[in-house]
Amino acid sequence: MQERDGSPPGDPSSGAPTRAEIERIYRTQSRRVLATLIRLLGDFDLAEEALHDAFMAAVQQWPRDGLPANPRAWLVSAGRFKAIDGLRRRARFDASLSLLADELDNQAEPEWERDDLEDDRLRLIFTCCHPALPADAQVALTLREVCDLKTEEIARAFLASPSTVAQRIVRAKQKIRDAAIPYRVPTRDELPARLNSVLRVIYLVFNEGYSASCGSELIRADLSGEAIRLARLLLGLLPDPELMGLLALMLLHDSRRAARTDDAGDLVRLDEQDRSRWNPEQIAEGAALVQRALASRRIGPYTLQAAIVAVHAEAPSAAQTDWSQIVGLYELLLRINPSPVIELNRAVALAMRDGAEAGLELIDELLDRGELRNYHLLHSARADFCRRLGRLPEARDAYRAALALAQLEPEKRFLQKRLDELNGAD
Repeated sequence: MQERDGSPPGDPSSGAPTRAEIERIYRTQSRRVLATLIRLLGDFDLAEEALHDAFMAAVQQWPRDGLPANPRAWLVSAGRFKAIDGLRRRARFDASLSLLADELDNQAEPEWERDDLEDDRLRLIFTCCHPALPADAQVALTLREVCDLKTEEIARAFLASPSTVAQRIVRAKQKIRDAAIPYRVPTRDELPARLNSVLRVIYLVFNEGYSASCGSELIRADLSGEAIRLARLLLGLLPDPELMGLLALMLLHDSRRAARTDDAGDLVRLDEQDRSRWNPEQIAEGAALVQRALASRRIGPYTLQAAIVAVHAEAPSAAQTDWSQIVGLYELLLRINPSPVIELNRAVALAMRDGAEAGLELIDELLDRGELRNYHLLHSARADFCRRLGRLPEARDAYRAALALAQLEPEKRFLQKRLDELNGAD
């Protein structure tokens, strides 16, 4: 039986922990504790309050009583008890809370040796990314509940006000509660469609960290790092070839982070980057994951994108890049995932293999269709091809169009520098 102060039974495993040790346990265990509390209590807000109360109790009791043998079990048990106790106190004003408290109190304690207990984290990820929730709410809820980012941090990353982000999170929780969205891992039949939603959210988070949509900085390493951490967690719980491909794609992109900007924070193009600054450990891990994903023969768009980035990563220099292989991979990617952005990327690869004229022809076709007319990278690529072909007036016009559409300050400075170089060429 649990003691009335909320501390579970059991002998401490060691002496009194320091405040720093408790903070470390919070960093490494709080999301796991929260995931289990959500399952046990059936409510996000109640679980978050219980998590806070449990750590408050730990700060007070562990220095006095010593570190429990299983801190995570202690925190879950303490949080569950305090939630039930709080419901009983509030039951004076709402009789239904007394029934809920009785129901929770009658639940069996978690079996801490069960292998599937770690599935609580997987349940939390799939719940936050449920397709019934709006896409922006999925991202915000995942960053808040799974990654433990503060509302203000999420707002800064996605250029929204904290109140807007907070409303998205509140509405998402209400939707989960009102629609009775189940807190579970999808069945095998449901998994392909549901996993796609999770992978999309993780990649959106990574992309915002890898290349911010606008603002003063190109890179938000905290966001890209959270996405990689989330993919590692998910892959450890749910091996899947396309998830391997996504993790590989993010690792290979992130391996170039140190070389993507100069000391002033300005953008450095891929072909001009100092490859000695690329992270060889991330490249090796990413390349190995690509091979595993390809070997499964269940090849999806993330795996193909990762294979393309792996060709870049493994080239000793820009001049030695196997552009024929990259063009072929883009053609395969277009067959399984048609997209004008992929067509643009293929046009750039084709220009590197066959010359700027070949790439420009494809880009002009995209412009005529109008799908990417407001996409600054299309105009930037067209400007580069025209520059290489000596069509300087067209290059200037294209750089001006790209500059007018760009939102990120380092990209604006890069485009302005190119335009200035052309203006100085007269």
